[in-house]
Amino acid sequence: MHSHQKSKWSLYACLFGFVVMAFTSFVFYPRWKKTGTEATISYDVSGYYWYLPSIFIYHDLKGQGFKEAVRNKYEMTPDFQQMVQQPNGNYVMKYTAGMSTLYLPFFATGHAAAQISGAPTDGFSAPYQFFMQLGGLLVAIFGLWQFRRLLLIFYDDKVVAVSILLMVIGSNYLPYASINASMTHNWLFVLYVLLILTTIRFYDTFQVKYAVYIGLLVGYAIFIRPSELIACLIPLLWGLEDIKPATILARVRLLFSKFKLFVVAALCAVAIVSLQLVYWKYASGHWLVYSYGDQHLYFRSPNFYNYTLSAQTGWLRYSPIMVLAFVGLFPFLRNGKNKVAVTVFFLLNYYVVCSWSIWWFGGRAMVQSYPILMMPFTALIDVAFSKKWLWAVLTPVYALFSYVAIWFLYQSHGGGLYEANTMTDAYFNRVIGRWSVPPKFKFLKDQTEVFDGTQTSKQLVFETGFENDTANVTTDSVISGTKSILVSPKNKYVTAATFKWSNNIQKWLEISADFKTDHSENDVWKMHELIADFYFQGKLRKTNMIRVNRDIGDWETKRLPMYAHLDTVQVDSVVVKLYFAENIDIMRVDNLKVYSFSE
Repeated sequence: MHSHQKSKWSLYACLFGFVVMAFTSFVFYPRWKKTGTEATISYDVSGYYWYLPSIFIYHDLKGQGFKEAVRNKYEMTPDFQQMVQQPNGNYVMKYTAGMSTLYLPFFATGHAAAQISGAPTDGFSAPYQFFMQLGGLLVAIFGLWQFRRLLLIFYDDKVVAVSILLMVIGSNYLPYASINASMTHNWLFVLYVLLILTTIRFYDTFQVKYAVYIGLLVGYAIFIRPSELIACLIPLLWGLEDIKPATILARVRLLFSKFKLFVVAALCAVAIVSLQLVYWKYASGHWLVYSYGDQHLYFRSPNFYNYTLSAQTGWLRYSPIMVLAFVGLFPFLRNGKNKVAVTVFFLLNYYVVCSWSIWWFGGRAMVQSYPILMMPFTALIDVAFSKKWLWAVLTPVYALFSYVAIWFLYQSHGGGLYEANTMTDAYFNRVIGRWSVPPKFKFLKDQTEVFDGTQTSKQLVFETGFENDTANVTTDSVISGTKSILVSPKNKYVTAATFKWSNNIQKWLEISADFKTDHSENDVWKMHELIADFYFQGKLRKTNMIRVNRDIGDWETKRLPMYAHLDTVQVDSVVVKLYFAENIDIMRVDNLKVYSFSE
């Protein structure tokens, strides 16, 4: 162990991390200045936080008579996701109350600032947003400092410095320690660091106070997220280096010999968790309430692939550097300390996270476990310091993976190339690592075919300006000529064209038209669609679709293309349709043209 060494380089790395986190939180993307669903207190955070204004401002924890007015004013979620109504008519918060108790000092400061500044004292105005953001950042800074202390117990200063730098700039830790610092993951990261440090002191001294601290920390982790019950594994398994019968028997004997201390820890954890039970009883009349609806843990069918590698939100797809935590298990199991606790927690936590039915919530659920995952991650760095060939191999890997993480952070918050829950493999492969792409690539979020080359032998197959049509047309504000197709709530599906297709025609199609809408639309489910159905002998063989609002702005008329590759599909007819989604704006379409071409 190296707890008494001088630690200059890791200190510099930590200070650099503080600067990066502060810059990202308050300069690059200051959420406290944002509104709606981009504000600091929005989506999940608003659910964790809702207890506080309910109790201290509106004095209405059960009835929630104020919720409509507040949500309509601040629009922190598209609909009410913060609570569920019970059979007795009262409301119960979806999320447990742990985070709200940790938020309390920053809520109180924000409330005082609102009173002094004259801002609305409603729990959601700018002062509350600012101090919630600041509070999350301060917690993250404290947590990184304590994390450095933890790593220095087991690894040399320079090794720790590299590990901290790579976690901060190379993983998905940074967005949850800065932009999204008010989410649970940042705070749980700190709790886990403190739990490990306290567990070390407990096994060194077996003092009652450390048993109390362990109980409070484990209890709080569960109070924040019930699935963090696995935190119990850390104090129970800490110090074990193998699972031989003699080792297990020795640990059982220790548990019995220190039984009173473990009972003290358990009672402290139960005392914290019981606060949630009391709230449930108060609000619903029942000691236990399941508030997550149809969301559950499915241990028999964990979503390992989707959670880890999906184009939508895959943990290692967008934070690939953490794959080296898995690689680091090999040197860690040879030379590391506390092998059983670290390995069991690492793998079991990963299994639990992947078992959650809503797998597309993304890699954020792994961030709180990084105090454990960074142990094998750092073990790999430790080996690389002593083997120059390994360092030569890993350096470009670290650089590449860090670049991906920085790219992801930027594109998620302003760059625009990443859009949660609409990513596809085809789109990801075209945009990964790039800072700008042709607008037509946006349509890869809807289909897998976009032509990106030089078109040769291009020929017109079909065209219409709808001048001879009598149905589904308008003569008002037309795009060109005297008529345009009108897609509206009365005409939700409009057949724009039907034409024959010859197998002798080239195998690429470009279907394009002029589109006109009054307003842009960011909600994917409200975007209008251009659809092409391909038939052979009356049977549907293939469908291509693009959502036209992906690339059209306010009051804009724009020509948009859709591509289809028919090299492996027999087709004898094509039907082009337009679909009106649940949008407030009608859509006009004109000058439909279909071209065939070769590569």
